[in-house]
Formats: sequence, structure tokens, C-alpha cells
Amino acid sequence: MAERPILVRQGDVLLRAVGAIPVTATPLDRDAGRIILAYGEVTGHAHAIEAPAAEATLLTTEENRRFLRLMAGVDLVHEEHATIRLSPGLYEVILQREWTDDDDVQRERARWRFD
Repeated sequence: MAERPILVRQGDVLLRAVGAIPVTATPLDRDAGRIILAYGEVTGHAHAIEAPAAEATLLTTEENRRFLRLMAGVDLVHEEHATIRLSPGLYEVILQREWTDDDDVQRERARWRFD
């Protein structure tokens, strides 16, 4: 039987377990010691991980793909969602996106909006 993919969703954030992180990925800075996966649009709340750098690292690639390397179990927290305990492993961070019509006449095209 095929192994099921590991998917974790908290609001607009989806984590998908991956076998490897691209070698070109580089670490991102933390915000006040926390890893921020996404900020809320209105409230300013954040999908965040509070863990030492030795336990959790957020990385990005040139294509703006994001990955999470967890060396220990950590909590994904958000003020409006239940806390989720994440197992050690490698994850791709996928953010909800929404199709929007662009009213800017100079662009004259629709575009994706990433939250």
C-alpha cells in the first residue's frame, strides 16, 4: 500500500512533508525570536513557531518557495486557531492564495494574491 502524504493545515498555512529541501535554500531571519510562517491580514496575528534555532529553521529558495526543517517536535501557534504539534522532519510551507482582478490599468491583467 502506498504511503499517505503528511499534510498539516492551520488556517491559510499548509505544511506538506517532503523528502528533501533544495540545496539552494537559505535560512530566513526570525521575527523577535519566532519563525513566522504567515501574518494575518487584519488582526496582525501570526502562524508562528517558537523554538530554538537548533530545533527549527525556515528556509527559502530563489523561487520564493519556503521550507521548514524541524529537528525536534515543535508547536505551531496562532491566536485564532488550535495549537498543532509538529513532528520532526522536513516540510514545504504553502500559503493560501486567492485570485484577484487587478484594477491597475498599467498591468491590465489579473494576478495571484498570496496571504
